[in-house]
Amino acid sequence: MFKIVEKEALNLNVSRMKLYAPYIAAKSLPGQFVILRVDKNGERIPLTVFDYDKTNGTIDIIYQKVGMTTLKLDKKNKGDVIEDVVGPLGKPTNIKGFKKVMIISGGVGSAIACPVAKAFKESGADVEFISGFRNKDLIILQDKMKKITSKCIIVTDDGSNGKKGLVTNILSDKLKKNSSYDLIFAVGPIPMMNAVCNITKNYNIKAVVSMTSIMIDGTGMCGGCRLSVGGKVKFACIDGPDFDGHTVDFEEAAVRNTAFKDEEKLSKEKYCNLFKGV
Repeated sequence: MFKIVEKEALNLNVSRMKLYAPYIAAKSLPGQFVILRVDKNGERIPLTVFDYDKTNGTIDIIYQKVGMTTLKLDKKNKGDVIEDVVGPLGKPTNIKGFKKVMIISGGVGSAIACPVAKAFKESGADVEFISGFRNKDLIILQDKMKKITSKCIIVTDDGSNGKKGLVTNILSDKLKKNSSYDLIFAVGPIPMMNAVCNITKNYNIKAVVSMTSIMIDGTGMCGGCRLSVGGKVKFACIDGPDFDGHTVDFEEAAVRNTAFKDEEKLSKEKYCNLFKGV
């Protein structure tokens, strides 16, 4: 059992939880994730380790209420416990040897991008941040992103925060003026990451993407998170989640990530119906 130390709503759909998990906190590094079960009959879901405190033995997770399990998780509050948390899993992000880095995130992908950006900055790299959301009400971690680097641009699809546009448009404009980046790191919706990689190919800039695939066990046994990378089968849980974006088969990844779309929708509807009128 893992006790919830803090809980904070970041917007109507996204929340942050701090869990007491000293063994996981002691080993965690930026880019890694955990897999948790809310209760003993629950499904296993992967969530990025947003932050960790090795001294106090805590880890922070950020989740979006999109399915049955994240809705169940959100029913928990400070002082409650979560059945299982396994981790840290996956390979940490490689931050060595880069001098100028641009981090690009979309939506809740910012929960992955922030700790990675912080790690690059602490390693001595010059870090820039571009983050996109559908509208201003969905913006999360704005203060955190701006604290990590002063070179931070946050845009929305509808311009409701005063800066309308897509992260890919901002990226293109920046690269036309200055393409001297060692690395572009992208995390967010698959179409966005694919577009980022197509743009960076034209400038011969290394692009790394964090692949948030379907996962069950997180140790390479189930095969649910398999991807085609450079024509070879890889597993996001043990070979990633970071991959060379120029070699990822994004079309295949998009199809696989929606393989259980109907089942997920039905499961969510059944769960929500249990609480109607309660």
